[in-house]
Amino acid sequence: TVHPDVRCIVIPGTQQVVKDCLKEGLVDIFIDAGAIFTMPTCGPCLGGHMGILAHDEKAISTTNRNFVGRMGHVSSEIYLANPAVAAASAVTGYITDPAELD
Repeated sequence: TVHPDVRCIVIPGTQQVVKDCLKEGLVDIFIDAGAIFTMPTCGPCLGGHMGILAHDEKAISTTNRNFVGRMGHVSSEIYLANPAVAAASAVTGYITDPAELD
């Protein structure tokens, strides 16, 4: 379950990934856990829409780039991580090594 203080947005990279997630039942798992599941888009990763960060907000992103103001307000903090770290952190509410969840 997504931590109550976390806004978890799952944005697949391609339409094929969406189809794979649907086929494997992952969309239901993400939504039932409290995540938002969207179609592929370049939304928050470039500060465009849907999930952009406000003043002093923090995010973990699985994108491949990071610079001041990229995902919203210039005072926000963005940490880059792999999907396992991002998922574990969404559950705990802080940056978490997935091995800690075992």
